[in-house]
Formats: sequence, structure tokens, C-alpha cells
Amino acid sequence: MSFEVESERREFVRIKTSIPVRYKFLSRSLDLGVEEVYEGTTNDLSGSGLLLAGKVPSPSWIPALLMGKILIGANLILPSCDVPLKVLARVAWAESMEEGNDRCALGLKFQDVAKEVQDEILKYVIKVQMTKSR
Repeated sequence: MSFEVESERREFVRIKTSIPVRYKFLSRSLDLGVEEVYEGTTNDLSGSGLLLAGKVPSPSWIPALLMGKILIGANLILPSCDVPLKVLARVAWAESMEEGNDRCALGLKFQDVAKEVQDEILKYVIKVQMTKSR
């Protein structure tokens, strides 16, 4: 059995900045049994995804998250916007969790994002880049 390693292909520049994120786990094929909205943060944002640090209700969800059976609906709270920006994302990777800790890092790739929302994210990324390069 052979596995092809996917080379890292960045479509967009990413920035290091702390942004609050409210998120919810969604699935059409699984009964998750939770409707809770969680609070997390991202310290890594681009026009195509983000790094989410937050709670995962159960470590047993990780395989379904990685297979795309569970998606994440997220609201990004950018300082430059009056309203939260809504995105639907799939989990591209998950960092290992420490035993007894329900928080982990999830690499999210945007799956469904409105053009206007992506434009707002890109404007914010460019603005942060420009202020950091001065």
C-alpha cells in the first residue's frame, strides 16, 4: 500500500493574528447530539482557511472530522468588520490532544465561503501584512 504525500500548496498568504471564532459542528450523515456553539481562536488566517484552537466535544469525533463527515460552521470576528463573517470549513488536519484536555488545534480549509466574505478576509490579511511590514 502506498500513500502519496500531498505537497504544501498555499493559495493565499497567511497571517499570524489573534481572532475570536465562534463555531459549531455540523453533519448531514451523523447525529451529533449537540447544538452548542463553541468559542475558540485563530492565530493563523488566510483566504482559504485558518488554524482553530478550541474544544472538540469528543476525541472519537476526530476520524469523522478528518473524513469530512463532520464540518465546522464558523463565525470569524474580524476587528475590521461590524458583523461576524460566516464560513463552512472541513478539517484538513488535527493536532494530537493531551489526555484529559478537550481542546486541540484543527487546520480548517474553507469549503463554502461567499465571495464577499472571502474578500473581507483578504482585505484584513493585506491590512495586517502592511502594518507588520512597516
